[in-house]
Amino acid sequence: MSSITKLALANSLKKLMLHRPLDKITVKELVENCGVNRQTFYYHFRDIYDLLGWIFQTEAYDAILDCQSYDTWQKGLLKILQYVQKNSAFCVNAFRSLGREQLESFLNNATSALLSSVMDELSEGYRLRETDKTFIVQFFTFAITGMLTDWMRSGMQAKPEALVQELGTLMEGQLSMAIKRYQY
Repeated sequence: MSSITKLALANSLKKLMLHRPLDKITVKELVENCGVNRQTFYYHFRDIYDLLGWIFQTEAYDAILDCQSYDTWQKGLLKILQYVQKNSAFCVNAFRSLGREQLESFLNNATSALLSSVMDELSEGYRLRETDKTFIVQFFTFAITGMLTDWMRSGMQAKPEALVQELGTLMEGQLSMAIKRYQY
């Protein structure tokens, strides 16, 4: 029953965000639209931003868990972009409102998870400090998420497949080169 309620609240928020910015939606309005009471909402979530984070986590992040290797990271990135495009009104609304932090956090976490797994795979057998691995992953994570947020800001003109192809071309060999440079 708990996951059904969470999904109902999520669907209600997504529906409301099609017409209004996130910062103009109240918990009262959300629960009325969903048909549950405020206590039920607060049993599951701290606030609307917590619900927003849960939506990104369950709908998109969990979908890329099987794409965290060197051979599949582009597939994972494509899934993220396709999710954003499929839910463009919802994501752009979150991006342009106070929910931007949750969306950027989702993009950073998802990209970092993909790249961390790839980094672990590629750095096997190399001597690297964990701080250096973290720095490399953070650098490429911020570069990619910067591209993704710019893509959203500009109206998602490029097809997700084309953007992933461009990023794949740019990234080809870069992690391996960074690993060799940081090896001690």
